[in-house]
Amino acid sequence: MKRAVSISIGSSKRDKVTHLELLGETVCLERTGTDGDMEKAARLYAELDGVADAFGVGGAVLGLLVDDHWYPLPSIEKLTRQVQRTPVVDGTGLKTTLETQAARVVDAQLGGQLKHKRALLISGVDRYGMSQSFLRAGYQCVIGDLMFSLGLPFAIRSERTLQQVARLLIPILGHVPFEWLYPTGEKQEEHTPRWVEHFHWAEVISGDCHYITKYMPDDLEGKIIVTNTTTAEDRQLFRQAGVKYLVTTTPVLEGRSFGTNVMEAALLAATGWRDPVDYGCPGDYFQQMQRLVDQLQLAPQVQEL
Repeated sequence: MKRAVSISIGSSKRDKVTHLELLGETVCLERTGTDGDMEKAARLYAELDGVADAFGVGGAVLGLLVDDHWYPLPSIEKLTRQVQRTPVVDGTGLKTTLETQAARVVDAQLGGQLKHKRALLISGVDRYGMSQSFLRAGYQCVIGDLMFSLGLPFAIRSERTLQQVARLLIPILGHVPFEWLYPTGEKQEEHTPRWVEHFHWAEVISGDCHYITKYMPDDLEGKIIVTNTTTAEDRQLFRQAGVKYLVTTTPVLEGRSFGTNVMEAALLAATGWRDPVDYGCPGDYFQQMQRLVDQLQLAPQVQEL
C-alpha cells in the first residue's frame, strides 16, 4: 500500500483517512491538521520523511504559479525545510491541469442555468488555472484577490490586471506571515460575510472553499459553487444558503472532496515518483501530470444540492 500524507496548518476538525485505488495501486490518503501550528507541521514533515510516499502541503501553498511564472512563498517553504527523501507538492500540478477544465464543465453541464455568465473568482492567483478558464470562456469576472486577501475595495476584472498585481505584490507579500493572508487553524471556522454585493451579482462563485465559506452571505439562492476540499459540513452550509450546484475539481471520496495537494500527492505515490518537485523549474512535470489526468479521465464533478 502507498501512503500520501497531507500535513495541513488548517483545522484538525477536517482530518480524514481514506483509501483509493489508483493506477493499479491502493493509496492511503491522510489529512492531518495542526490548527495553525507551523512548528508542529514542520516536525511532522521531518518525522514522516522517507516514511510517506508523497507529501501534500495543506492549508497553504509553497508558492503561486501565475502566467508560467513561479512566485515562491518563503514563509511556507520553511515548513518542509527538513524533508530530504519524500517528494512534496502543494496542488499546483493539478491546479494547472485538472482545474483548467472548470469553465468547460460548467458550460457543458450547467450552461442552461446561466443568464449572464458572471463569475466571482475569490482568489485568482491561488487558482490561476481555474480563474483563467472562466476569463477565457467569456465570463464577466470579478477577481477578489485585493478584496479578500488584503481587505482593499478594488475588484480585478481582467487577466492582464491580475498578472500585473501578481508581479507587484506577491514578491512582497510572500515574506509576511501566511496567516495574515489566509485563514488558518480555528480562523477557518469563522464566518464573517464581506463584499456580499459581488456574491449576489455572480452566478458562479469559484475558488478556495475556506475563503468562500468564511466570507459568503447567508443567501446564495440558485448559485453555482466551483471549489474543492469540501466536507459534508461544507455541503450542508451551501445547501442551507440555497446553492443549487456544487462543482468539485477533485473526486468525491466517502462524502468529501480532498484538496488538490493530497490528490497530487496520491498520484505521485501511485506512480512511485521519488524525485523532488520544483514548480519553479518543472521540466516536463506538468506535462506528466496532464497525461495522468487524461489517463484517469479526471474531471470536475457536478453535484446538485
